[in-house]
Amino acid sequence: MEFLDPGAPMKTYVNDIKENESVESTFLVKEKASGITKMGSPYLKVKLGDRSGEMEGRFWNSTDALAGSFQKDDFVLVRGRAVPFQEHLQLNLSHIQKVEAGEVNLYDFLPMTMNDVEAMFESIKELCAEVKDLHLSRLLQRFWEDETFVRQFKTAPASKWLHHTCLGGLLEHTLSLARLVLRTIGHYEGLNKDLLLTGAILHDLGKVTELSYTRSFDYSDEGRLLGHILLGIEMVEAKVQQLPDFPKHLSILLKHLLLSHHGQAVWGSPKKPMTLEAVMLHYLDDMDAKLNGIQQFVKLQPQDGPRWTSYHRAFDQAYYLPDPWGSVELPDKSGENEPEK
Repeated sequence: MEFLDPGAPMKTYVNDIKENESVESTFLVKEKASGITKMGSPYLKVKLGDRSGEMEGRFWNSTDALAGSFQKDDFVLVRGRAVPFQEHLQLNLSHIQKVEAGEVNLYDFLPMTMNDVEAMFESIKELCAEVKDLHLSRLLQRFWEDETFVRQFKTAPASKWLHHTCLGGLLEHTLSLARLVLRTIGHYEGLNKDLLLTGAILHDLGKVTELSYTRSFDYSDEGRLLGHILLGIEMVEAKVQQLPDFPKHLSILLKHLLLSHHGQAVWGSPKKPMTLEAVMLHYLDDMDAKLNGIQQFVKLQPQDGPRWTSYHRAFDQAYYLPDPWGSVELPDKSGENEPEK
């Protein structure tokens, strides 16, 4: 989606704003509050954000007229000047106006995958060719024929904040997990490749409705009340019902993969993994999510900061950040080709 108004200003990102620069651009309202100066004058304070970061803005005049014209999570067009305030930049606003969602590009306001979404989706479909079981292959095809699901699947993040937290994150995580399955399955005997690969591709499909991702990453009402595992089971069952000859036993085994992929009840799984495929899917999924989550967390740390990250509350620890070269002594190979004495 692009601006519908051809005269609308180009998007200026938060991290590109410089001191004393005049700014005219659209932002997402992350927070909104009223305040009173030391002199007793009212002002309006907003936290404005886009995919690059956040910046506080303040409107010092006519706050009563503005207060009801927009709300938190609205898109707004603002004009103002960037000024230093308590070691940070702040926008002194002269204009703020609500903008309809259809007039902005969602990808300007939420982080997005660094990978090409269409290329990843084509890779997922190519991996489906590895599924030789006719019933499972037809089931996957039913999902790819569902235009609404495909659009959501390409857009949704994989989580609100823990891992693959970006537009296209669910697709990125799913492709990564499917590739991990294909790279490791040959190492073990007795695994049903078709079942495991199908389970990997469908394991998180309920997240397309569990999460909301139109203005910020959050949980939908369905997500809070039901969760992506149950939502995914319902979606699989709906497609299975469109395939009258789909074997009951195969449906149960596939649903078990979805039900158990979080490993245990404390992590949200109604069932523990009880098949070889379910055990492998759980551990590969857990590994991919955690490694990406740690990488995502590390990127938020100051580049010239300490050797250790800040505390990660979900993983209950900090992580060491070694210098990629300075702390490693490379072997001296200068005399390798000299003749022996």
